[in-house]
Amino acid sequence: MQHRPESRRGAPVLDGARLTAYDVLHGVSSRDAYANLLLPQLLRERAADLSPRDAAFATQLTYGTLRATGTLDAVLAGLVSRPLGELEPELLDLLRLGAYQVIDLRVPAHAAVDTTVALARAIVGTGASGLVNAVLRKVADGGDRAAWVQALGATGDERLSLLTDHPQWIIDAWRGALGSDAELEDALLADDEAPEVHLVARSVDRATLIASSDGLPGPWSPYAVRLEGGDPGLLPEVRSGSAGVQDEGSQVAALALVRAPLDGPDAAWLDMCAGPGGKAALLAAVRPEGVRLTAADRSEHRVGLVASALRDAEDVEVLVTDGRTGPWEAGSFDRVLLDAPCTGLGALRRRPEVRWRRTPEDVAPLAELQRELLDAALVAVRPGGVVAYVTCSPHTAETVDVVAGVADRDDVEVLPVAPLFPGVPDAARGDGLQLWPHRHGTDAMFVALLRRRS
Repeated sequence: MQHRPESRRGAPVLDGARLTAYDVLHGVSSRDAYANLLLPQLLRERAADLSPRDAAFATQLTYGTLRATGTLDAVLAGLVSRPLGELEPELLDLLRLGAYQVIDLRVPAHAAVDTTVALARAIVGTGASGLVNAVLRKVADGGDRAAWVQALGATGDERLSLLTDHPQWIIDAWRGALGSDAELEDALLADDEAPEVHLVARSVDRATLIASSDGLPGPWSPYAVRLEGGDPGLLPEVRSGSAGVQDEGSQVAALALVRAPLDGPDAAWLDMCAGPGGKAALLAAVRPEGVRLTAADRSEHRVGLVASALRDAEDVEVLVTDGRTGPWEAGSFDRVLLDAPCTGLGALRRRPEVRWRRTPEDVAPLAELQRELLDAALVAVRPGGVVAYVTCSPHTAETVDVVAGVADRDDVEVLPVAPLFPGVPDAARGDGLQLWPHRHGTDAMFVALLRRRS
């Protein structure tokens, strides 16, 4: 249920930014909504009631509270007389929202508590508002995050988890991918920062896009523009489709396929898991003249997004099909992009709730699917052709282990990726390429290149 700042005659006007943040939090907790989809929708619907400053605050509250859920729950668990799971879901969402303001934003206690109590009274009832008032005042008395972490007596990885808002199993995964603890805390903290908006110049010159957006050229992709602020949806280039919103790491992943050395003809490309279409749109824009692009996805909804992204592209085919059983003949393509379904641990900055929604048990089934898709990609590409295997996750089980599963085949040659991007520092991970938020300011994308031997 979504609420309006004033829901009945004579009721006090609720804080619009906090109410919007609550509505997103409750959408995430009650129906598994994605904040990065629901929040923009609500901000558009409530534009008349929210100033740009209010919208920015709602965004900060939403993403910050979702990201900090584990730490907030650890604090709240000691202040509520019954297990948090037994609280009304609406009440728990409100407690998290208020606690985040006090612990991390250092909003004055009276403002954070009073506004949350008003929301609780309107949404849950008078009785619940009393509990919210009592609990949040105790939260405020405990101080900021550092003070609470100390008070909780956390040490080692438990302390790191509370300081950086990452579950233990994700900390272990990032440690394994980085290879040591030397950068681990820096990497996890960078994964908590709000990401810059990155644009991709498709059919528009990058210099023109920079001038139009008042952005800066991205350092790794020749098509990337980084914005320091503003709404990219208002740019004419984005509205027309000549430019798009795309993380620079995703651009690098697509360009790795384009730059890979090829033996023989170069006339047919396949994006095997193309939804929602960002990489397919970039491939369509940069392909040499005469190259036909096929973009496939097994989800009809995602195929609709792909078709929209490719609406102005010529000589493209968009298919609803599972890449493992696609209708194409073996060896039909010269280049194949496999952006495989994954845990998404590399994009937690953009989808902060995923860190608490995913579990370690999700990894093995996804890794099996990734292996099946990679086997299918190697069938779809012709001898001498190249497959780019991409995941938005640094997890070893989803990256180097999947590649290692086919690397010793007689018909597969693993190509080094980092030499194709000589300007990107500290990106080699074996023969693959691994980007990081703390090193490159991108999502934690992994790319491997595999050539099908003749």
